[in-house]
Amino acid sequence: MAEPLPIRRQSERLPPSAEAVLAALPAATLAIDHDGFIRYANAAAEQLFQSSATALDGEAVTQILPPKSPVAALIKQAIENDVPMSAYGVELDTPRTGSRVMVVHVAPMVDLPGWQVISLQEQTRAIKIGQQLEHRTAARSMTAMASLLAHEVKNPLSGIRGAAQLLGQRASEQDRKLTQLICDEADRIVALVNRMEVFSDDRPLERAPVNIHVVLERVMQLATNGFARNIKLIERYDPSLPMVAGNMDQLVQVFLNLVKNAAEAFEPESASPEITIETAFRAGVSVAVPGSTSRLRLPLVVSVIDNGPGVPPDLRPHMFNPFVTTKPKGSGLGLALVAKIVSDHGGVIEFDSQARRTIFRVMLPIAEETRDG
Repeated sequence: MAEPLPIRRQSERLPPSAEAVLAALPAATLAIDHDGFIRYANAAAEQLFQSSATALDGEAVTQILPPKSPVAALIKQAIENDVPMSAYGVELDTPRTGSRVMVVHVAPMVDLPGWQVISLQEQTRAIKIGQQLEHRTAARSMTAMASLLAHEVKNPLSGIRGAAQLLGQRASEQDRKLTQLICDEADRIVALVNRMEVFSDDRPLERAPVNIHVVLERVMQLATNGFARNIKLIERYDPSLPMVAGNMDQLVQVFLNLVKNAAEAFEPESASPEITIETAFRAGVSVAVPGSTSRLRLPLVVSVIDNGPGVPPDLRPHMFNPFVTTKPKGSGLGLALVAKIVSDHGGVIEFDSQARRTIFRVMLPIAEETRDG
């Protein structure tokens, strides 16, 4: 005879302070009582289990997690031993969640004996969040390097160039070629330093409500009349998107760099090269606002997709680091600058790459007045 299904119980509430803490967590988080009934679910848990917090409240955790699943076994072990438990690469396969690989943490609640907090985060998302921290660290490193180069390199180069010009005036024809080479190389280094100086610009970003499709329209015009004239460009836009909180010129630079990067990834003999730009609205991830305790949601997503050869596996962990490039004459500053600008906007950039399909996704906050409206 089949075991009777657990009966939904009248909810016992968590203290408001505990709910506030759990609500702020980006991972899907459940609080269960000593009998295994759900007493709280945050917004990320609602998304993961495709159900509202009200519907989950009072439901047995065995109803949403199969008893024989690794997640359920980890919860049981944590409850029996009354100690925190963690596991990585745990498979979660249910009708509500689909098949996912998760990072799972289960910990007892000190103030409520027998209660447990369960945190579930998709492993790919955890890895990408870690990559965002690395991108921001790389941008900060570039800021320090740019400041150093501006002060310690440009001034001596100016003197070297001036001396070479003076020597060239009295030199023979053959020696003038050498002095001109010195001037040209000095100019090249100064141009590189000038490009890097943008990283040391720490002025407050001037932001206003921006229509992201106006930004993308300008990018597409530049692309079709320039570097991507021989590539098929496809637009898949959600026309109902709200305004983004951003700087028009800098956002144009972000997406122009991404489209140009995709265009230059194609081999000369590539058949039917295509670049697709998609816009969408989704819940997104939340990030901490610099200088504040609040968190910002990033529901506006712009994706740049190409059917090129993909990013070599050895470069993928370092794509947003400065001086990393696959181009023979590339400086490797384009994607580092993109990561800095997106970070300055309070946004997130991530990418997935495989042969014939590389996707760069930029997730941005919406304008406050749009949100309030």
